[in-house]
Amino acid sequence: MRTILGFLFVSVLAAASDAPPLTFKFQPFNVPGALESSAFGVNNAGIAVGYYVDQNKVMHGYIVQGRMLTTVDDPNGRDTFCNNVNDRADFSVVGQYTNLSGMPVGFVYKDGQFTDVPGPVGATGSGAVSINKNGDIAGYYLDSAGVAHGYLLRGGAYTTLDVPSALFTVATGVNDHGTVVLYWLDAGTFIESSVYNGQSYTAINVPGAVNSYAYDLDNAGDVLYRWVDSGQHNHGALRQGGQYYKFDVPKSTFTFPAGINDHQLIVGGYRAAQNGPIQGFRAAFR
Repeated sequence: MRTILGFLFVSVLAAASDAPPLTFKFQPFNVPGALESSAFGVNNAGIAVGYYVDQNKVMHGYIVQGRMLTTVDDPNGRDTFCNNVNDRADFSVVGQYTNLSGMPVGFVYKDGQFTDVPGPVGATGSGAVSINKNGDIAGYYLDSAGVAHGYLLRGGAYTTLDVPSALFTVATGVNDHGTVVLYWLDAGTFIESSVYNGQSYTAINVPGAVNSYAYDLDNAGDVLYRWVDSGQHNHGALRQGGQYYKFDVPKSTFTFPAGINDHQLIVGGYRAAQNGPIQGFRAAFR
């Protein structure tokens, strides 16, 4: 399937109370005819990836180059979901699909070929969430008890990433320097986020959030979040230079940013109505 995406710009000004303001300019970014769709990753060339749900309620991954969309369906299962794309000219996409047993399995897609990323020996499920220019992959795997653990896959070897004392950990972003962001469940059943520099974990939670989900980071170390307030409403946030900038898609009831590149571009999803379908967006900020 190939089609042209249409665009419409809107603008909003947002800032954390202790930081100078940033301007975010939002564009709807949807697959025409889909029941719902959302972007989840974007590279420095502006190539975006994500998922859409067709009229038969089947989920497909997608890649958008320019205004051309290409559907991505892993032949080993169903409900393909593309999570992110790296910055190589011969780019690779990571994501996951559901296998015949109903479990998630991570994959890498490159030049029309799929390669499973199943997690370390003993894993019962997995997801490939981020890939950097060097081919390092960050994601999660499920153990025999169904508990999620983060991982970094480098040179064919898995390193488990578990934040100390966490009940589960999910690695969501890895930049070209090898820095990883993760979200995890603490003992109080709240979601927190951390950055891992290869040696230690440092908490980086959105101020005032009940739950902080770090989803991606760029090569400058800026971190992108979905965060949840005390009323269980979902918002976006950007951590830049140690400051936190909170934002929402205008007139939305739910904002879910998921990917960021090095050119101040964010992609994600939102809902225009409380129980409405998820729609995609792109947002430039400065």
